[in-house]
Amino acid sequence: MNAFPQCLDRRQFLATAGAASLAWWSTTQVRAASFKTKIRKAKIIANPEEGLLRDLKAAGFDGVEVGTIMNEERAKRARELIEGAGLKVHSVLRGWAEFNHDDPAKVDASREVSELALRTAHWLGAEAVLMVPCRVGGGRAGTPGADLNIPQPWEFDIDFDEKTGHVSRVVKGDNAPFARYIAAQNKATDSSKEQVRKLIPLAEQLNVIIALENVWNNLWVRPNLYKNFVGSFNHPFVKAYYDVGNHVKYLVPVHEWIRTLGPLIKKIHIKDYALAPDNHSGKFVHLRDGSIDWPKMRQALEDIGYNGWITVEDNGLPLPEFADRLDKIIAGV
Repeated sequence: MNAFPQCLDRRQFLATAGAASLAWWSTTQVRAASFKTKIRKAKIIANPEEGLLRDLKAAGFDGVEVGTIMNEERAKRARELIEGAGLKVHSVLRGWAEFNHDDPAKVDASREVSELALRTAHWLGAEAVLMVPCRVGGGRAGTPGADLNIPQPWEFDIDFDEKTGHVSRVVKGDNAPFARYIAAQNKATDSSKEQVRKLIPLAEQLNVIIALENVWNNLWVRPNLYKNFVGSFNHPFVKAYYDVGNHVKYLVPVHEWIRTLGPLIKKIHIKDYALAPDNHSGKFVHLRDGSIDWPKMRQALEDIGYNGWITVEDNGLPLPEFADRLDKIIAGV
């Protein structure tokens, strides 16, 4: 059905469309002005290239998260190139560590990579390193409980010890089928705490924060449990790197995660996830095309006083489109 009257001529149509566009812009500006927190936009890049950096700046991005660990010479060249483009490196993506591996040599090697990531961040002028301490399940050789029986995302009902972070229950009712998973999770918690604590002195020396991310690693899948894990370090150089898209499948609203984690959040990754109608499956989609309530997410960031970066972890759209979608999220619309 035609949404406009048959008698609406071209001039009237353009005037109407222009007024609607102006009204949206005005509402967005008023909404954005009502927030006191300042959010800056970033994109993950593997390697800094002059053309890409120029395009990011032109699209309205403020900075980047570098996804490559480098030696000092290469990092200093990269920093010069990035800052020369008018951008800032705010974080380095270290990614997956293996702090719970059965082989101690693997654990040591993983910690050494993490140390180099911290040094890379220092050389690049970044304030944090994204680190996923470990994972369980998923069939990875050497990972404790590679063949674990793990509850479905919607089945989790977790009880844990506030002092140790050890889980005693992961579902309501009989937990015997998940006994090995519970044991693997508790081992992962203990080993991750041990290895992260070993990294803290270097993080202090370099003035780089260890930002722990939870990324479909079958661990700490509820906000209060994740808060307990990150908060257990009780250290200003260990914080949370919260990814809004990674937690949608667990059916806890994003704004609840944010309010629970509160000041522990140092960084935010942005992507979207669309739940299926039955909430028992889903898929990653482009920003604002999925199940996240972005206005509530933005309000939650305001409520916890988050002043910092949101980094889009998504590809497949033009950079100006990503920037525009981020601007809408920042404006709370």
